[in-house]
Formats: sequence, C-alpha cells, structure tokens
Amino acid sequence: MLATIAEDGDAVVILDQTKLPQETAFVRLTDLAGAAHAIRSMQVRGAPLIGATAAYGVALGLREGKPFDEILATLAATRPTAVNLHWALERMKAALAEGRDAWQEARAIAREDAEANAAIGRYGLAILEEIARRKGRIEVMTHCNAGWLATVAHGTALAPIYAAHETGIAVHVWVSETRPRNQGRLTAWELAQSRVPHTFIADNAAGLLMMQGRVDVVIVGADRIAANGDTANKVGTYLKALAAHAHGVPFYVAAPVSTIDFACPDGTRIPIEERAAEEFGELHTPVANPAFDVTPAALISGIITEHGVVPADQLGRVKP
Repeated sequence: MLATIAEDGDAVVILDQTKLPQETAFVRLTDLAGAAHAIRSMQVRGAPLIGATAAYGVALGLREGKPFDEILATLAATRPTAVNLHWALERMKAALAEGRDAWQEARAIAREDAEANAAIGRYGLAILEEIARRKGRIEVMTHCNAGWLATVAHGTALAPIYAAHETGIAVHVWVSETRPRNQGRLTAWELAQSRVPHTFIADNAAGLLMMQGRVDVVIVGADRIAANGDTANKVGTYLKALAAHAHGVPFYVAAPVSTIDFACPDGTRIPIEERAAEEFGELHTPVANPAFDVTPAALISGIITEHGVVPADQLGRVKP
C-alpha cells in the first residue's frame, strides 16, 4: 500500500491523486502555498487526509516564517465543507498556544487518523459479519472514494470491507463512478490493489440495483456530520440514501469523530462547496456544480466511528 502522506526531511511528500489511476506520482510540499494548492486542487482529498495535510501545512508555513493568522486563513479557505480541515487547524492553534511543537502535533494528527480508521474497520466488520452469517457473500455499495487514499491509512467506508476481505468473508463492492470527478475510479483502483471483488457502475444505476435486491448494505464516508447526525458527503450520496430507505437496505456512514461538527446544529448549516464548471469539460451553458449534498440523519442506520457504531441522532455519546 502506498503512503498518501509522509515526511521527507524538511518536506512533506503526498501521493498526487489527480494523476491516479493512470499514473502514480508524488509531490514534494516545501511551503504553505504548496500545501494549500494540494488541498484546493484535490491532489489530496478525503476529509481525514485534508486535515492531516492542513496540519503539516501549518508546520511548513511556520518554518517559512509566515504570520500564523495568514497560515490559518490560507488553509481554511481551501475547502469549505470538509470539517476535518478546520478541526485540524483549531487543534494546531491550541497546540501552539500551549507551547507544543507544530511538527510533533502534525505527526500526532496523522498517527491518530490511522489508528481511528483501523478501529472503524473493526467496528464496521461486525456489521458485515452479521450479514455474512445470514447471506454468505456480502454485496456492499459505496460512493465516491473513502478508502486509504482519502485518509492517512486504512480508509473509512472501505476499512470494514478490507477487514472483511482479510478475514476471508466473501465480499463484493458496487462502486459508483461519482461524477463529475469520477472518484469512483480511485475506489476501483484501490480495491483492485487489494484484490477485493468489485463492479464499477454508473451513478444512476444504484437505485435499480437496490430495487433488484442486489445490495445488502451501503457504506459511505463523510466530509462533515452535523450534531444532529445530518451528513454531508460527495454529491449523489443523498440519492443513494433515499433509494436504500425505499428498499430496506441499511445505510451507514463511516467517519472518525473529528468529522463530527458538534458546533453545527443540523445539515442546513453545513456550507456546500461549489466547484468550477470546467470539471464537466467544455460546455457552453450555465453549470451548477455542488461538490456535496446532505443526507438527513433519519435515513442513516448508524455512524461507524472509532468508538463504535452510534445512532445518527445520538452523537453526543462520542462527543469529546
């Protein structure tokens, strides 16, 4: 498994995810501008990995001698929806106020993300084991990419799938393309590396597959979870949740507690990033390109966190 982010001397090296799956390339980040560009351009993506990259961005900016407020403002402006970004910046701010070293704190954030995701895999595995006892082979559907590429290690939504595969459970994954940036291709590439059986589908095929009884469970990641359990994830997630609800398919969100924004009361307060029209290619017509949508808590069977599976409307149980 490749490293999505790692220190290299006085720099930070990231896996350039804009080049995948056609090419495996790495980018060396040496300053604040490089870290901000990596987040904004989606060379790194996935809320947990964005948070870790932002933490290292603070360390790089301080080494350059940049004013701290400028560092925070630059990084905070890159991606508005992913709360791990802002969580990491607040944690770095608190650490520095207490006299802790920026590089040590960034390392701790990265290490803790890997540990949290491994725990998510273990708790999610219990859900898949129960399905396997009843049905044998498990049919899982996911959306976007919430595997190890989106984190420091292990992944969130894919962590239980990898855990099941490693224990010998027969699991097959339906991978939706996730237009317009086609992050589903990254999921398919990841699963192929680990030899996990999977099938790539058009986004609009998801409802049909659920109606036909070909999906046992849906597991997705999250970019921000409001205090009431409403969850922002890649646009198209809400439609899958609606289809799952209509056909009695359990719908889970897998995310570390750092993705829960306890200061955000509900999904109406989550800012939705609007990305450039150019992501659709060359079009000569007005374009709306929201990067995320919000799935109401009532459609979510549970949130799989590093502390266990929690009902979406009872997140106070894992509040730090």
